[in-house]
Amino acid sequence: MTLEEIHGQQPVPSGHDWMQGAGTALHELLVSAQRRGCLTAGVYESAKLMNVDPDNVAFCVLAADQEDEGDIALQIHFTLIQAFCCENDIDIVRVNDVAKLAAIVAPNEEAGEPRDLHCILITNPNEEGWKDPALEKLNLFCEESRNVNDWVPTIPLPE
Repeated sequence: MTLEEIHGQQPVPSGHDWMQGAGTALHELLVSAQRRGCLTAGVYESAKLMNVDPDNVAFCVLAADQEDEGDIALQIHFTLIQAFCCENDIDIVRVNDVAKLAAIVAPNEEAGEPRDLHCILITNPNEEGWKDPALEKLNLFCEESRNVNDWVPTIPLPE
């Protein structure tokens, strides 16, 4: 008996297709969450929300470009956020393209101070019984990633 048979799920697709599916699901989730007002952007804003109401957080996205990898302060924040998410059973993924992420969650912002998109939280809406199929796909993706010891998988966003 396999794990998939125990949980009544289909076997997990392998390789690039599964990662692309997760990227598409993340795109759909971000658009849906923004439309519903369930999206919190920014490292500090996210930390405040997780401190005040961790049970309301459904998913976490950390984003960093290549040049952000050398930012020690940002990496410390990421480590703390990851630890908090693991402690509170919040699924978490990384994205390596902040520009693509900005195109999804901030396409109509006026020229001004750009939003901090290094950390994005998806919160549970006030609607009872709200189930987002994209969130369910990402939760399954994260669970399968943890099964192969990838605790914070990196997801490519679709073009």
